[in-house]
Amino acid sequence: MALLAWYNMMCEGGKIALCRLQDLPDPGSRGITLDTRYGSLEIFLVRKCNEIYGYINHCPHTGVNLDWVQDQFLDPSGGFIQCATHGALFRIEDGVCLRGPCVGARLRPIELQLEQGKVILISR
Repeated sequence: MALLAWYNMMCEGGKIALCRLQDLPDPGSRGITLDTRYGSLEIFLVRKCNEIYGYINHCPHTGVNLDWVQDQFLDPSGGFIQCATHGALFRIEDGVCLRGPCVGARLRPIELQLEQGKVILISR
């Protein structure tokens, strides 16, 4: 099953509170495993300049998770998402790969919103 279809099926048009905004440093990242009746799905959040971005934790080049160390999805500068397997760099704002073996490919985004200081996952 395609990752995006899997994600939409798991969320079933609902909302899931992922974390409090204050628990995510700026800049910073955090991995989250969603467990549902359909299985688990790993996602991650990135906070940059008080904006929150979310993606499925899946490298478009190899399919592996992007992190080797828990909650470490950013390069040392904090300016890009980095795949720990092969060093590909992705733009935080849209997940487009700018450097590495999958240039032009993009991470699969998840829809988020902020509600009362909480980061909320949404599926439509």
